[in-house]
Amino acid sequence: MSQRGLFISFEGIDGSGKSTQARLLAERLEAEGREVVLTREPGGSPGAEEIRALVLQGDPDRWSAETEILLFTAARRDHLERTIRPALAAGKVVICDRFADSTRMYQGLSRGDLRGVVDALHDLMIGLEPDVTVLIDMDPAKGLDRALSRQGIEERFEDFGEDLQREMRAGFLALSQEYPDRFVVIDGGRDIDAVAADVAQALSAKTGGIT
Repeated sequence: MSQRGLFISFEGIDGSGKSTQARLLAERLEAEGREVVLTREPGGSPGAEEIRALVLQGDPDRWSAETEILLFTAARRDHLERTIRPALAAGKVVICDRFADSTRMYQGLSRGDLRGVVDALHDLMIGLEPDVTVLIDMDPAKGLDRALSRQGIEERFEDFGEDLQREMRAGFLALSQEYPDRFVVIDGGRDIDAVAADVAQALSAKTGGIT
């Protein structure tokens, strides 16, 4: 009997360490013999990666929140069609660095009262939630310092500053209470290996023994 596909997302404020933890989990599961697709949003497919460049670079006021919602949803739809659904159908574990919860927070909460718009578009065009969402919780000031220290070109949202980080942290924690069956919250302000161990333990408890 083939293994069931499993969809795991990682969420958190910028600089929380979620990307590192997603990679470490993928490596752990691959070492245990699981087929893993490690992907990200926005991105994860050729078309979605092109949209990524549009939304993560440039002036903070480049797009309105409404335009961002449409761009992110378009990227997510392409990602879903070309990467996520085929991998799940093949019984693989999909680990995604950000998914719809980030749009619910960054565009639906922080840039206007647009959560209902995000959810309506998600229901219409995506229709899929992760089996488990790992929220890496981090102090906003530390997260922002870490994110800005990367000195990359994809810093459009970091440029909104610490107030956005604080709002996002509160929003993500509220979202974990809204969807307690899906979320696990991990303290990201510790040693990387300690965080990874807690991620593995929490996922094992949530999924009945994936790792």
